[in-house]
Amino acid sequence: MRPVALKPHPTTRSTPLDRIEVQVERIGEVGLKLRYQMFGDLARVRSPDFERTGRTEGLWRSTCFEAFVKPEGGDGYLECNFAGLQWATYRFTGYREGMTEAAVEPHLIEASAHEGSLSIEIEPGRFARPDLPAPAWRAGLSAVIEDVDGGISYWALAHPSAKPDFHHPDSFVLDLP
Repeated sequence: MRPVALKPHPTTRSTPLDRIEVQVERIGEVGLKLRYQMFGDLARVRSPDFERTGRTEGLWRSTCFEAFVKPEGGDGYLECNFAGLQWATYRFTGYREGMTEAAVEPHLIEASAHEGSLSIEIEPGRFARPDLPAPAWRAGLSAVIEDVDGGISYWALAHPSAKPDFHHPDSFVLDLP
């Protein structure tokens, strides 16, 4: 699949980034592979911590990448947050309702920095419940970017509300058949 572009929320005043692209690949019936690439003045971006590992709460407070996935026509969804080697996964029964930790453990494939770009490639793990058939999915992809001065910008495929809200049902705009 060709990369999709995230765009900053319209209220964003400034950001050190020119663009963020995400390559998405569905793997079999229950897997997903994501490759986030940031382009711009990376020296001005607060980079994720690549020393700490494992499940970590509150990643969205600084630079992190996010994926929201739900079955076509469903209300429940999965949220995955990634920051360096740290991650968090949650299941929701509906829009910001019924949040529980998800038993989805991601796998970091590669993290690399090149001239003006940072790439993080992730296999978030199994998205579907093993007792349910694998439907077509809809996804919302996003990123929270903190600059070195503490400024935050919110990037997503779609921004359907006046304030950044990656959980908004109209944020799930990417079809994953």
